[in-house]
Amino acid sequence: MTDFSSVKGKVAIVTGAADGLGKAIALCYAENGMQVVVSDINVEKGQQVVEEIKSKGGEAHFYQTDISKEDEVKGLVDFAVATYGRLDGLVNNAGIAAESRPTHEFSVAEFDRLMAIDLRGVFLGIKFAVEAILKTKSSGGFIINVASQAGVLGNSSMATYASAKHGVVGLTKSAALDYAPYNIPVNAICPGTFRTSIWGQAPEEVISQYAKILSPNGRLGDPKEIGHLALFLASDLARYISGSAILIDAASHAGKVTPVQWAHPEILE
Repeated sequence: MTDFSSVKGKVAIVTGAADGLGKAIALCYAENGMQVVVSDINVEKGQQVVEEIKSKGGEAHFYQTDISKEDEVKGLVDFAVATYGRLDGLVNNAGIAAESRPTHEFSVAEFDRLMAIDLRGVFLGIKFAVEAILKTKSSGGFIINVASQAGVLGNSSMATYASAKHGVVGLTKSAALDYAPYNIPVNAICPGTFRTSIWGQAPEEVISQYAKILSPNGRLGDPKEIGHLALFLASDLARYISGSAILIDAASHAGKVTPVQWAHPEILE
């Protein structure tokens, strides 16, 4: 019988877990019996996620982290080990977006800041988490890096963000080879466009219009769908999957959609 019982009791860190995709992953992990260290730079929202997990009978702690700072990432991993006695997995989800503009109009400072968070932060997470997974003798260790569709495809007006996310995919593939002999799968999740707080208070009709443009199936992704994929990758069901950049975008990466008139549209009636 196929189930996710293999994740029960595992200790996992989820960065950027105060909102959006990270929150969805943290909630999904806790609902399935994992012990979660919720990490974010936003203390108030991060603690709210912990309280939500605990209110549902789950186990979680919060630790504030700026993932661009080496000592804070090390402190996060040390906290997880001190709290639970070991570390089994890390989801490198924290990151920032960038404004859309031509490549030459980004400042060097903007480029450096984005790289420090979206790429360097992932490197630091892998570095310290893998050391802890090995030292605490985890038998089900895993690393998941949340990249982006922009980590696989180029995108006009997104040079800095796409560069960082391509770097995350490269880190994922190289680290997967480093730790395959030690049975630590390393994978990247590459989301398309999801319905998170980034949409703010946008009217429903506006969101619906964008969904039709951005997604071949006409809707935005539900963060829970990312949570389910992250749960699978954390389980023993996925131990042979490593070094993959898994796109979850309703096929929007697959190519251009060309409208065509069906010869037999009555099949849909």
